[in-house]
Amino acid sequence: MTQHPRTAAVSRKTSESEISIEINLDGTGKADIETGVPFFDHMLDAFARHSLTDLKVRAIGDVHIDVHHTVEDTGILLGQAILEALGDKAGISRYGDALVPLDEALAQAVVDISGRPYLVHSGEPAGYEFHLIGGHFTGSMVRHFFEAITLNARLTVHLTLVGGRDPHHIAEAEFKAFARAFRQAKAFDAHTVGVPSTKGVL
Repeated sequence: MTQHPRTAAVSRKTSESEISIEINLDGTGKADIETGVPFFDHMLDAFARHSLTDLKVRAIGDVHIDVHHTVEDTGILLGQAILEALGDKAGISRYGDALVPLDEALAQAVVDISGRPYLVHSGEPAGYEFHLIGGHFTGSMVRHFFEAITLNARLTVHLTLVGGRDPHHIAEAEFKAFARAFRQAKAFDAHTVGVPSTKGVL
């Protein structure tokens, strides 16, 4: 089976943000991230490194108002880039599962490159969405990002925080668990012929 480069370059400009993204799903985890939201840069870097996806992101947004638009719009565009880069999905493993700790925090992610967008996100402690991480990134942005990437990449994702106390650790464990599960799901399976679905399409 000939494997074509699984790359994509996408851009999007609105009145709230201007974003460009380049990805290579078969990279080594090289990250070049500038969003104007430092903690988000850190999370995207973790995603790239742990999913072995080369990722370049440039984002300019109205962060003087809130980081919401920049984070959500980046998630939308990253999802679109992933969908484009995956192509027809022939030969992929399709499913991935990862359980990742960060000190006291433990997160599990299960990813299905299903073509059917669905996110189940649970386990974060009450009030987590109001916590400021790094003085600028609220806990609610974690869910916003995963909603955006799930819908636009057409993934089924179950993301569960098993336990955790520190807001930074919780977010990072979740991002890394998603990255590791996605890494498995996008990987080629030598035993898979064609698209791994009884429908013949994902």
